Amino acid sequence: MRSINKVILIGNLTRDPEMRQTPNGQPVVTFGIATNREWVTKDNIRKSSTEFHEIVAWARLAEICHLYLRKGKLIYIEGYLKTRSWDTPEGVKKFKTEIIMQDMIILEKRPKGEEISPVANEESGYHEENEETYEEEISHEKSAPEDAKKENGKKPDIDADLGL
Repeated sequence: MRSINKVILIGNLTRDPEMRQTPNGQPVVTFGIATNREWVTKDNIRKSSTEFHEIVAWARLAEICHLYLRKGKLIYIEGYLKTRSWDTPEGVKKFKTEIIMQDMIILEKRPKGEEISPVANEESGYHEENEETYEEEISHEKSAPEDAKKENGKKPDIDADLGL
């Protein structure tokens, strides 16, 4: 029998993504998101609850998250649950369930005139020459085809193209 392990969440980042690399150089980023749930009881009392989720992204997706996500951003993610375990020095077995992200969409619209400006600093290892590459790759994925750009002669508005 088949089984399914799929998670879909829309929530706000609770902290900036933290980038690391595995010993073999594979980028990995971790961050948290919060999701909210509201309901009304049969006594007509409004209740709410917040859940916190630990997110892990690998490879190219990790790099994109590190460049473009910041605390407070509203995002959509898809992924799967993974539980890992380890023993503490005291001999206690610990468990942690995380969401391994496979896809992500930033849901917030940028304010008018604000360009995407990735963080470039010595700690992250991302510098200006890398920023151009990432901006190019992301704009090629989400912008109109080259022919459409040439036809109207204007810079495409990605947010408008996506209906945001």
